[in-house]
Amino acid sequence: MTQPVAGGEVSLGTLVAYLDELLEARKGTDFGPNGLQVEGRDRVRKVVTGVSACGELFERARVAGADAVLVHHGLFWDGQPVTLTGFRYRRVAELIAGGMSLIAYHLPLDRNPELGNNALAARAFGLEEVEPFGEHGGQPVGCKGRFPEVVPPARLVELCRSVFGQEPLAFLFGRQPVATIGLISGGGQGEIHQAIAQGLDAYVTGEASEWVMNVARDAGIHFLAAGHYATERLGVRALGEHVARRFGIEAEFVDVPNPV
Repeated sequence: MTQPVAGGEVSLGTLVAYLDELLEARKGTDFGPNGLQVEGRDRVRKVVTGVSACGELFERARVAGADAVLVHHGLFWDGQPVTLTGFRYRRVAELIAGGMSLIAYHLPLDRNPELGNNALAARAFGLEEVEPFGEHGGQPVGCKGRFPEVVPPARLVELCRSVFGQEPLAFLFGRQPVATIGLISGGGQGEIHQAIAQGLDAYVTGEASEWVMNVARDAGIHFLAAGHYATERLGVRALGEHVARRFGIEAEFVDVPNPV
C-alpha cells in the first residue's frame, strides 16, 4: 500500500542520520552493517520498503520509482563473500541503474520498542506488562509480556495465523492455559532456552530447528514458529510509514513472500 504524501523530499544524509538515531543503530553487535549500504541519488521522494534485499524487490522498487529501498535484511553479512560477482553484482547493478540507495536495519529494528517487529507483535497479541527479552550482543532483541486474561494454546495458534498471515508450526507442550509469552522475530529458535529459564509459558519466533521439538516437550513449553519472513514484515512496513509521515515523502511496502 502506498502512503498518502505531501509531495515532500528529504536528503539521503538526513534520512539515514534520522533512522540511525531513531533505531540506535550503533548499539550492540550484529551480523552485518546497519544503515546505508549502497548510496544512490541525494534527494529521496519515495521509499520502497521490504523484508529482504533481493533482485525481485529491487526490480519492483525501480519500476515503482523509488529513490531508496529500506529493508530489514541487507546485502552484506558476516562470513559471506564480499566480492560483487554473479548474482551479487546483478543485485547491486539494479540499484545503481535505478539510482536507488539501499538502507538496512537488522537487530535494531527487531528490538525497537515502538516500531520493532516484536513490539508490534506484542501489541497485536494484546499483551500487557511488556518488557525486553532475549539478549544478543549485550542488547535485548525481543520482548515478553502477559495476556490480560489467560488463553488456551489454540488461541496462540489463532493469533499467530492472524498477526503473521500464515499457519505456524506449533509444538504445544506447555502449561494450560497460557499467561506469559516471549516473542523474538526471525531465526530466534535458540532463545527458547532463555524463555525456559525465565519460566515463560510460551515462546513465539520465526523458525524451528530439528532439536526444538524435543526441547519444548521435555521442558514443558509451547513453541510456535510463525515464519522468519512473516514475523519480520511488521517492523519495516511500520518504519516506512513512519518516515513517510515524518518527512512528507511517499512509502510503499513491496511484499516478496517467502514461506520460510
